[in-house]
Amino acid sequence: MKKLLIVMMVLFVCAISSFAATTLNFLYYIDATAAGYADDKAIWDKFKADNPDIDLQMEILFNEPFHQKVSAYVASGQMPDVMFMWPSGRSTGIFDAKMVRDLTPLLGADYLKDFVPAAIDKNNQWGKGILGELPQSVTYTTVMYANKALIEANGLKVPTTYAQLKAMVPKLKAKGLQTVLMANKDQWPMQSCVFSTVSGRLLGDAFIDDVLKGKAKFTDSKFVNALKFIETMYKDGVISKDTIQIGYGETPALFAAGKAAFLIDGDWRKGDFLTDKATGKALIDPAKQASDFVYLPFVAIPGEIAKNKGSVSAVVGVGLGISTSVKAGTDVEKAAVKLVKYYYSPEVQKIRLETGAYIPSRKGVTSDKLEPFVTKMSEYYATIPVTTYVLDGVLDASVFNVLNDGLQQIGLGTKTPAQVAKEMQTAMDTYLAKK
Repeated sequence: MKKLLIVMMVLFVCAISSFAATTLNFLYYIDATAAGYADDKAIWDKFKADNPDIDLQMEILFNEPFHQKVSAYVASGQMPDVMFMWPSGRSTGIFDAKMVRDLTPLLGADYLKDFVPAAIDKNNQWGKGILGELPQSVTYTTVMYANKALIEANGLKVPTTYAQLKAMVPKLKAKGLQTVLMANKDQWPMQSCVFSTVSGRLLGDAFIDDVLKGKAKFTDSKFVNALKFIETMYKDGVISKDTIQIGYGETPALFAAGKAAFLIDGDWRKGDFLTDKATGKALIDPAKQASDFVYLPFVAIPGEIAKNKGSVSAVVGVGLGISTSVKAGTDVEKAAVKLVKYYYSPEVQKIRLETGAYIPSRKGVTSDKLEPFVTKMSEYYATIPVTTYVLDGVLDASVFNVLNDGLQQIGLGTKTPAQVAKEMQTAMDTYLAKK
């Protein structure tokens, strides 16, 4: 009886262990206070319900707290099992530390063929020959969201040139309205959503390539002149210094309330204006999305090089990656791959399309429930003749962070474009010396 009892206990313990869930740690990026968060939460609640054998431990952060946590993880030498990543820029530390696996063999060629070529092109990522994250979209970082109804109500016309945009400032200011609204309290929007397009139009990608090779310098007059254009926008009042006090979470409500003629942000921002399925409310009513608003490329500016006229900065988008701490053949690896494939499934990507999060990189994702701001974005893409670099997608963090801070200082008037260019070149020289 004693032997039988021991055997039964061993079998019982084995049975329990065989049903023990695999813990999967997941670092995710989303604003949990934003409209539409309930839709995203439902995606992960379903994954948990469908996979009781996986104990999904989600760490949800947004904006700078997310990036600060990533830096802490890199410094510790170990990332979570699955993580939200950028193809370069804000995730260069992960790539450089070789803390992310190549998704190509993990997901397989048969799975990846269902994505647009740009998304699975390893040359579009910092990782030197690996698909570190699967881009969920191709992201246009400069969109002028224009309140056409407000513009026309003030006796103005939608501008196509910078001179026309500047001419609008006095009349709008007299009505207590901003011309261009931005969230410049956060340092990255000016770089990603305006200056990258200005750089692309005035300098072209080849100039940045030469800087990265040490063949050109940020202190060259043409780069300084590109920075001076941002200074001019502030001096002309096209962008008010007041925007440096506006945080990233504040702009959607301000724009929807008619406080500005234009909002400059990335294509992802459209999602904040759509109907929240949880509340049934939208910041901008779908009927008004269709009639009162348009998307514009950044206005034409003096000195654009011929091949880049009308260009807009774009980059393959963010997505999920799997840490090198996840070992081959383990249950954690199987769970991580299952999570990634679930996230990029047609069903989930359809939800992401409908909620306006992005236009998916997965082929064939469509819906008959799209609000006008979503369909207008696809139409906007078709108007862009050529795309150019997003600077935080090609420069090391040690360099683009200097640019981000410098652009804010230019707006405040505490640094000149020449000073910012010099500081950037110093950072670039340090970076190149370490390579």
